[in-house]
Amino acid sequence: MEKIFDDIRPYEAEEMQQAFRELLDDRQFNLVLKGFAPWLPKTLRKGALRLAFTGVKTPLQFQKRFMKPVVNHIIRRHTDGCTFDDTELKGFDSNTLQAKRQQASSDDSSPRFTFVSNHRDIVLDSAFLSMLLLKSGYPTTVEIGIGDNLLIYPWIKRLVRMNKAFTVRRSLTPRAMLESSQLMSSYIHYAVNTKRENIWIAQREGRAKDSDDRTQDAVLKMLAMGGEGVPADRLRDLNIVPLTISYEYDPCDYLKAQEFQQKRDNPAFKKSRQDDLDNMKTGIFGYKGRVTYRCAAPINTWIDELASLPKTEFYTALSQRIDTELHRNYELYPCNYIALDLLNGNREQDEHYTEADVAHFEQYLVGQLAKVNIPDKDEPFLRERILTMYANPLRNYLNSNKVTA
Repeated sequence: MEKIFDDIRPYEAEEMQQAFRELLDDRQFNLVLKGFAPWLPKTLRKGALRLAFTGVKTPLQFQKRFMKPVVNHIIRRHTDGCTFDDTELKGFDSNTLQAKRQQASSDDSSPRFTFVSNHRDIVLDSAFLSMLLLKSGYPTTVEIGIGDNLLIYPWIKRLVRMNKAFTVRRSLTPRAMLESSQLMSSYIHYAVNTKRENIWIAQREGRAKDSDDRTQDAVLKMLAMGGEGVPADRLRDLNIVPLTISYEYDPCDYLKAQEFQQKRDNPAFKKSRQDDLDNMKTGIFGYKGRVTYRCAAPINTWIDELASLPKTEFYTALSQRIDTELHRNYELYPCNYIALDLLNGNREQDEHYTEADVAHFEQYLVGQLAKVNIPDKDEPFLRERILTMYANPLRNYLNSNKVTA
């Protein structure tokens, strides 16, 4: 492993045992464990984890041993199913990548991918993807970028590094941000082409709270800082796959609406660290309904169409094309059609839902709005914000079909 990546990379195999020992000795981590099994004495909790960790030598083995059952439990308990449509990746020829890579093993020449997706949940977007890849027979999961603003305790940082996460530095000076972006881009190229890992990264910094998913040029420019050649060559080297994540219900919708009002009423409002933790907890344990992951074809199949554009136009055109791919792959549910009709005051989409669907969604809205707990609660505004979150994927889907028609 290149030493220059030591401050941001996940743990390597030889570091896993030490990291696990330090995790078990962490007082705050043990308090978290106690919350899961308060009846079990501390020594037995730690002993059970040590026994379960036997034979775990790599982050991938850690994910299979510890994270896979946890994520599968969340899918069973808090969704109505999580499906993965990778039709566009089947039969994809790794030679199309045109990358100068070092094969980790002679018997594994399958391509690795950089999944660029819309962002719905802080924790689960990448966790669900990793388990779906394993279930679908892919050789490995994804490494993920996680903002250091979420690594508020040493045990969290230690745990996510064991779980194949690399650190994304936030709140830096412009010069430090440039250096950090260059380092992160170099690491992503190294991870895909030398370590032979998949990568997951969101299309923008933070979630689109109104679900109007748009790729930031800055994300693509960061990815193109590493590698060699013109920007198209550097991006081709990463085998980027636009990935669309569709939740039937977003358990954080009321928290996002609440934040919209807080920022409306106080433009200087900023979320606290506790707010971030509350969002993480709600996203993990809240009801999500049906969840669908759908891959578009890798951008290597069409990026040459844009390669001759001037650099500034290139990134804008690339972002727009990725957005079109993401938007046309939404899985749409009755609530999306109902929300758009409620906002427009008509029934233009009523062929996609029943009266029972409307009654169910209205009941859901009432329940979510009741969870908002702020002074001067503005229910009409909050309702409009939540409806917009569910209508925007449909709006974007309809517009993307006009573009591709």
